[in-house]
Amino acid sequence: MILRQVMLCIKIKLYIKLSQSQLHTSLRETIMDKFSNKIQLKDLSSSSEGEHFLDFEINKGKPHAKDNVLWELIKFAILALLIVIPIRIFIAQPFIVNGNSMVPTFEHSEYLIVDEISYRLSAPERGDVIVFRYPRDRSKFFIKRIIGLPNDTVIIEGSQITIKNDGVPDGFLIDEPFVKNKSTNFLETTLGDNEYFVMGDNRTASSDSRIWGPVERKEIVGRVVLRLIPLNALSYLPGNYNLDNT
Repeated sequence: MILRQVMLCIKIKLYIKLSQSQLHTSLRETIMDKFSNKIQLKDLSSSSEGEHFLDFEINKGKPHAKDNVLWELIKFAILALLIVIPIRIFIAQPFIVNGNSMVPTFEHSEYLIVDEISYRLSAPERGDVIVFRYPRDRSKFFIKRIIGLPNDTVIIEGSQITIKNDGVPDGFLIDEPFVKNKSTNFLETTLGDNEYFVMGDNRTASSDSRIWGPVERKEIVGRVVLRLIPLNALSYLPGNYNLDNT
């Protein structure tokens, strides 16, 4: 992915450099034609000063059009790598939704940008839509919504979810307007330190913490911050809800 982005930058840079080179060549030829006409009007005068000026212009243009383009592209590629790699590793990276587990909030093939830096500064919150490494196969990435936070007790009774914790020992119900279908699960689990209970919005078509357990904090890549494609659904913090009904 990083290599493709850098190659795209290089192609754009090459197009710009070639366009500049062509413009420079055309301008140089125009200047030479004008000076040539002036020399003819002066009865083909060949003063040493005029010859020196024209030779200087010709010699100055040749290496700029040929030798410098490759060196400029190399420098641009290095600069692009220095910019793209840190952004991809520490700040944000793109993901494409694969599957229907988050319908209707996210559809298959939507193009998202995941913020990787926010959770370095603050803890994930209930209701955040996150991308994380699948606990049973870390080479795969899943997108789900956070339902339970560390040390919460999550109680699922069909389509109703109750959260109990030290702050609300009697528990509170989660309001989920984004869920359009009903599940029939019955489950109660208490999370440990740094564990999160995640679920897909499409409850009847989602493989999530109800099946394979909680997600550890270290497996979370980041939260979804932008939806770029499709353009008619372009949005900031798409699907973000505050589920703390306290």
